[in-house]
Parts: sequence; C-alpha cells; structure tokens
Amino acid sequence: MEILTDPEAWVSLITLTVLEIVLGIDNVIFISILSDKLPKNQQERGRKVGLGMAMITRILLLLTITWVMKLTAPLFNIAGLVGATDPEWVKKLAISGRDLILIIGGLFLIYKSTAEIHHKIEGDEDDAENVKPHSFWGTIFQIMLLDIVFSLDSVITAVGMAQHVEIMIAAVVIAVGIMMWASGSVAKFVNTHPTVKMLALSFLLLIGVSLLAEAFEQHIPKGYIYFAMAFSILVEMLNLKMKAKREKRTKAAIAKKAK
Repeated sequence: MEILTDPEAWVSLITLTVLEIVLGIDNVIFISILSDKLPKNQQERGRKVGLGMAMITRILLLLTITWVMKLTAPLFNIAGLVGATDPEWVKKLAISGRDLILIIGGLFLIYKSTAEIHHKIEGDEDDAENVKPHSFWGTIFQIMLLDIVFSLDSVITAVGMAQHVEIMIAAVVIAVGIMMWASGSVAKFVNTHPTVKMLALSFLLLIGVSLLAEAFEQHIPKGYIYFAMAFSILVEMLNLKMKAKREKRTKAAIAKKAK
C-alpha cells in the first residue's frame, strides 16, 4: 500500500509504461507482419496471442531478474579465434548469455526481414503456387523467439529505473494492453500500404543489425534508430497524402470529362 502513495512510484510507473510502449513498437510491427501470413480468421488471434506471450515473457524475466542479470557475465571469449590482441577488443569479444541471445535474435531478424523483402520484390506472395501455408503455432513460436530478444533490453532498463518489481510488472501489463488495443490498426495500416510494409521490414533489418552490434559491445543509441523510423514514417505519410490527393484530382477530372 505504501507504493500507491509514493509519488516516485507513480513517476516510475508512467515512465516505464511509455518506455515499454516505445521499445515494443518494433515488436508490434514484427508480430503484425508475421500474423499477416496466417489465414484471415486467425490473424487477430495471432496478434493477441503474440502480444500476450510478450507480456508473459517480460513478467517471467522480471520475476527471475537475478538470473537475467547473471546473463551479462562472460561465458567464453572469441578473441583468440579472430586473432584480436587489443585489450579493449578482447573485452568486447567476451560472449555472455545475453550476447548469445542477441546474436541469435539479430541473425533471425535479419534472415526473416530479408526473406520478406525478397518475397515482396520478387512477387512470390502473388503466385498461388509459391504460397506456403503458415501454421498458427509455428508463427507463435517465431514470435516467442523474438519476444525474448526484444524483452531483454526493456527488462534490464526497467530494473535500472524502478526499485519495485510490482511497478515493473504493472508497467508491462499496461503497455501490452495499449499495444493490443492498437495492434489491429497498426497491422491494417502496415499491410494495406506496401511501401509502409517495406519500410517496416527495412527497419526490422536495421534492428537486427543493431542487435548483433550490441552483442559485441558496439552500442548504437536506440534514439538514432527511432528518430530515423519516425522521420521516414513522416515522409511516407506525406507521400501517401500526396498520392491520395493526386488520385482524387484524377477521379474528378475523369468525372468532369464524362459529363
């Protein structure tokens, strides 16, 4: 009960909720793209289950935070394999459990994004013979793999910003609830506009590269990535608006000629 009357606790809750939503944007986009491969009647369920899994994953990681923090301890060093002798690089090439998860997640995200971009460019998804059925639980399994990767940084960040696990869990539940509410609109918008979907895939590819860099202590500030995303989306919104106006003028001109 003391937490409810503590102003700092409320500030931490609001800050963490906003942070979880921001860090979860890429997760929502990834889930939207994967769920689009499911039959129409399973897509909404796929998004909800995927986000539900993300919430459960983050809560479990918070409840086992002692174990999560141990993931930062080095397991082995690959400096000898690459012939690195610089002390700074020897330190960077020490691989921890967290690094392994980031490497696997980064490679998976790069592969998945590249494959989706290839299908879009080659037009494979428009060829009925090349369309392969996607199982519901197979898709959920892929979402769960990336949920773990996307959750690690947000959980470690949350631990540094709040002192009470209850606040962290509440922030995760609220953030996921908001993302569930918005996921349908996000998915519809992304899948309705091919250029926006290609842009989203490009940023997922970029996030995959940043995860690999992070694993080797090459820190790319998240602010740069999110600013690039926001700026690109703004430009794309202007393009879509200009396209809509052009189509409106064209229809008006055709209607005028018909008269």
